[in-house]
Amino acid sequence: MVKVITYGTFDLFHEGHYKILQRAKALGDYLIVGVTTEEYDQARGKLNVVDSLITRIENVKKTGFADEIIVEESQGQKFSDIKKYNIDIFTVGSDWIGTFDYLQEYCKVVYLDRTKNISSTMLRTKETPIQRIGIIGTGRIANRFMPEAALVSGVNTQCVYNPHFESAAVFAKKWGIDACREIEEFFQASDIIYIASPHETHYSYIKQSLEHGKHVLCEKPMCLRKEQAQELFEYAKKKKRILFEGIKTAYCPGFTKLLGIACSGVIGNIRSLEACFTKLEDKKSRELMDTRFGGSFTELGSYCLLPILKIFGHDYEEIRFEMIKDGKGIDLYTKAHLRYANGLATATCGLGVKSEGKLVISGTTGYIVVEAPWWKTSYFEVHHENPNEVERLSERFLGDGLRYEVSDLLSMINGDTRKNFKLTRGDSETMAGIMEQFLAQRKAQ
Repeated sequence: MVKVITYGTFDLFHEGHYKILQRAKALGDYLIVGVTTEEYDQARGKLNVVDSLITRIENVKKTGFADEIIVEESQGQKFSDIKKYNIDIFTVGSDWIGTFDYLQEYCKVVYLDRTKNISSTMLRTKETPIQRIGIIGTGRIANRFMPEAALVSGVNTQCVYNPHFESAAVFAKKWGIDACREIEEFFQASDIIYIASPHETHYSYIKQSLEHGKHVLCEKPMCLRKEQAQELFEYAKKKKRILFEGIKTAYCPGFTKLLGIACSGVIGNIRSLEACFTKLEDKKSRELMDTRFGGSFTELGSYCLLPILKIFGHDYEEIRFEMIKDGKGIDLYTKAHLRYANGLATATCGLGVKSEGKLVISGTTGYIVVEAPWWKTSYFEVHHENPNEVERLSERFLGDGLRYEVSDLLSMINGDTRKNFKLTRGDSETMAGIMEQFLAQRKAQ
């Protein structure tokens, strides 16, 4: 008898789950299915599990493919189960290719092709249907998005669109999704549009997506003019759709914790904030070739402005920019200085100049320092006048962090507005206004 084992969350059970269990059963004579607990899913980075463990087990049982169902509770259990149940074949979906190759010493490992274009028809009567994601853009951030979105229960990435169809086809083949040649076809196949295209295309793609009744998650900067941001938020409100700017730092647990500590009074009244984010970019990259919308501030400024606006607010009294530009007029290094009634802030960005990327929040009785990469906030220190009085705090930051913004967007789509504070409409509109002022000054110079 050939014994097969597979594992999964099986949340919001759909045809993709059904087919993978069907194929797993076909590999042998006896199928054991491990259903993961919510606690273990959270520990390994999967977010937003909706159904209870009992419901998920019952759904697996109803398929009739499982000869035995067990519960997966911890890391390392797969090895123990393979030994315990004398397993011949271990199998999971192709999303995990390579991850479990180490088990080949103990049994055969088979990766099963994922089901493309999962239909949520069978779930439409539920309060939390699966949302189909369509991606516009095929660059670096889109490639990071794919594995992150796969770790959020309740969404499924279906298709990709790029006006250069060849790029979309390569991306689609890599990730096992559909490439759409026509944008109308793309909108029909999606519920949520994730926009990861060049900055200057965001406004148009957001507007088209809202016109088609889609929720929108757009990479930063969402807009390069304040008036455009205001128009789009009003339109989203009219269409009763969620418009969400993707600045991953805003949604990560560590950053939320940092803001809570900073504003608690533990360092007194906050009077200064310095945020720095620099990286050395390839001179042939889009960021350093695009003379109209490239450069350090449009690429990294949103990250550095985020803690400033969250702590000091939107009503700055003065803003000025200093920049070092290359021969094409692209800013390689930029400092934005903001003056408030009760404080000062500096946002420093660089693509051609490297600096120590810290976030320092200074108050009347102490200061908080977050070392690079502070935009992936996982650890920070609270200092006081006494150098021996240091409080060290930490929080998990999983993967590339994009899963947090996808999870929060899904919560908002499903009616949970408790997380709206993390990045508000006012934050996004103010950032768009600052980008507008910066680009005007850079052009004038």
